[in-house]
Amino acid sequence: MASRKVVRVGLIAYGRSGRDIHTDHLKNDPKYRIVAVTEVSAERRREAAEELGADTYDDYREMIRRDDLDLVINTTPSHLHVPVTLKVLQSGHHCLCEKPLARRAADVDKLIAASKKAKRVLAIYQQSRFGPYFQQAGKVIDSGVLGRIVMIKIAFNGYSRRWDWQTLQEYGGGNLLNTGPHPLDQALVLFGDGMPEVKCIMDRCNTFGDAEDHVKLLLTGKGHPTIDLEISSCCAYSPYVYQVYGTQGGLTGTTEDLRWRYFNPKQAPKQKLIRTPMPGRAYCREKLRWIEKTWTVPERKSDLFGTMAAQFYGHLYKTLAGGAPLVITPQQVRRQIAVIEEAHRQNPMSRLKK
Repeated sequence: MASRKVVRVGLIAYGRSGRDIHTDHLKNDPKYRIVAVTEVSAERRREAAEELGADTYDDYREMIRRDDLDLVINTTPSHLHVPVTLKVLQSGHHCLCEKPLARRAADVDKLIAASKKAKRVLAIYQQSRFGPYFQQAGKVIDSGVLGRIVMIKIAFNGYSRRWDWQTLQEYGGGNLLNTGPHPLDQALVLFGDGMPEVKCIMDRCNTFGDAEDHVKLLLTGKGHPTIDLEISSCCAYSPYVYQVYGTQGGLTGTTEDLRWRYFNPKQAPKQKLIRTPMPGRAYCREKLRWIEKTWTVPERKSDLFGTMAAQFYGHLYKTLAGGAPLVITPQQVRRQIAVIEEAHRQNPMSRLKK
C-alpha cells in the first residue's frame, strides 16, 4: 500500500453484503474510504454514487484497471468468489473476499498461489472470529478451569424458510457454505491444529432450493475435543449457541450471555475405585464445591455485527498500512474449505462431490 493514511477501497457488488455489511461499517471508519463501486444494477449504481460519492462501474474488470486502489473487496455471489478474486489479485490489488472463499480446497490453493505471485494480500471476511461471546468462551477454555475439554457443541440454528439464490447448489448455496463459515471457523480454532476427521449429515427441510438447510457436522481427532456443530433451519427452539464439556466443569450460553461452573480438584473429596457393591446398595454420590461465573456482553459490544466488523477491519488496516501479519490467514480458511468439501462429498444430494 502507498503511504496514504486512508485506505482507498474499490467495492465489487453493492448488494446485501456489499452495502448492508461492508459499506455500513466502512462509511463510518475514518481509516477507509470507498472511492469506487462496481454493480451490474443501474439502480444500485445510482445509490452508490449518491450515498458514497463513489465512481461507479458496471464491470469490475474496468474498475480494477485503476492504480489508486489500496484494497478491492469482493462481495459478489458465492459462486463468483474464486474467479473474481483471482482477477483482482492478478491485476495487482490487495483483495478482501467475502465468505465462503471457495467450494474446494484446490481453488483456495490457486488463490494463495496467485496472492504470493502478485505479492498482494488475500484476506477473507471471517469476522465471527471476533465475536465477543466467542472470545470470552475462548478465555474460559484457555484458563484451564474446565479441565480437559472433551466436547464442544456449537449450534447456529433457527427456523426459517428460504427461496433465494443462496438455496441453490449452482450458486454455492446451502447452510454449510452460507452460514457455516462463521461457526466452522470458530470450531476449528477450538479444535486446534491439524485436519480433523469429518462426519456429516445433511438434509433439505424448509428450503425451496436444492441445497441443504440442515447440517450436523462432527469433527474428531486424537488429542482434540470432539466438535459437534449444527446449522439448521428447522429448529424451532434454540436454547444455546455454545456448550462446552470439560473434565472439571462446563460452559453454556448464547451470543449475549455465558455461564460456566467448575470445581477445584484439590478441594474435591478423596475417592478411590471400589470393585465391590456399594454399601447399602447406594450410588456414588459426593458434594463438589462448584464455582459459578457469568458473563454478559458489554453494552459497548452489544452491536454484534458492528463489533466484529470494527475488529476485523482494524486488524486488516494494520496489515495493509503497517505490514502486520493477517490474523485470519488463507491457510486457516483452506482447512475450513477442506472440511466443507469433505462434508459435501459424504452427502449424495451435493453436486460438489462430482
